[in-house]
Amino acid sequence: MAIEVKLEVFEGPLDLLLHLIEKNKVDIYDIPIVTITEQYLEYIRKMETEDMNVMSEFLLMAATLLDIKCKMLLPKEVNEDGEEEDPRAELVQKLLEYKMFKYMSFELKDMQMGAQRFVYKSETLPDEVKKYQPPIDYDYLIGEVNLQSLHRIFRETLKRKEDKIDPIRSQFGNIEKDEIELEDKTRYIKEYILEHDTMSFRDLLEKQNSKMEIIVTFLVVLELIKVGIIEIVQDSIFDDILITVAKDAESKMAFIDLETVI
Repeated sequence: MAIEVKLEVFEGPLDLLLHLIEKNKVDIYDIPIVTITEQYLEYIRKMETEDMNVMSEFLLMAATLLDIKCKMLLPKEVNEDGEEEDPRAELVQKLLEYKMFKYMSFELKDMQMGAQRFVYKSETLPDEVKKYQPPIDYDYLIGEVNLQSLHRIFRETLKRKEDKIDPIRSQFGNIEKDEIELEDKTRYIKEYILEHDTMSFRDLLEKQNSKMEIIVTFLVVLELIKVGIIEIVQDSIFDDILITVAKDAESKMAFIDLETVI
């Protein structure tokens, strides 16, 4: 007569491995791979299931254990840092993660079962109680604050504000943006150039009232030189630059929009 053997049911290969480790009372970071593999294979031989998906998971873990067992018989591999790699490291990491989630599930189950013992009652306070507000005790609210202490706090606040002022940057003036009408300035330069056959570039710049107007004037002059409306002449270095209007300047001026220069 055959002896019936009743096997414990495990949720997966990791659950079985964790059971064998706890049963043998071994350190999970130093698994005796030979012993655990033999016990694991013994359990696989006694399993009776027609579900190939379940069996394939257990057989895959069995192959992994045999692979680790073979690697431990060979010389240990060395990583880039010169340290020896443990073939069991990846398996240990999976077991630790599985163990953490398993015990977390136990905690959640206990919380679910414990919550069934609690009964909650809806709020039934009268409206008079809800609207009640305790009177304000101004003496308790003010405490030891008086005019002298308020004056001291005020002076300390001003002192902290003065300490935050940068002695250098505080002397800087405000930077204001120069406002210039581009259309008016462009029209003025166009008319001025057409009215003078020859002009001084210095005089033209000195007629401007701000740095932004000088920049705009300079850019317009450069564009007019580029399209051939004006020509410049300088006899020697550091001499004044003379601007001469080209003969066909008026015809060329009609085909150029100086506002695009800005």
